[in-house]
Amino acid sequence: MRYSIAELDGIVPGIAAALKSAGIRTTGKLLEAAKTPKGRKELAERTGLTPQCLLRIANFADKMRIKGIGEEYAELLEAAGVDTVRELKYRNPSNLAKRMAEVNRHRKLVRTAPSEKAIERWIETAKGLPVKISY
Repeated sequence: MRYSIAELDGIVPGIAAALKSAGIRTTGKLLEAAKTPKGRKELAERTGLTPQCLLRIANFADKMRIKGIGEEYAELLEAAGVDTVRELKYRNPSNLAKRMAEVNRHRKLVRTAPSEKAIERWIETAKGLPVKISY
């Protein structure tokens, strides 16, 4: 799925504007531009953002390729310790569901934590996704 960069509330103000000035208006374009260390370095030079910041945002966008994961669930996954799609592939659905519910109780990132069944679908989808980001 592709989302507008402007719709990502989790992005710190100013980052979306910097990305737009470099012609990056969707999560798909962000993933293409920031998928390699070299790409992140070049994009950093064009935007004034750090490669580390771009990697974090690219990982957000990468998780959002999974049906059912929007910006809020991508943020909750990160808060629960799942930074990348690659990490998600190896998670235990039951343990992750418990961890996400616990994190959400403390941080109130989403109205309802995802069900274990939804997380199982995310994990299965992650296993089938082509790798987009290299480190």
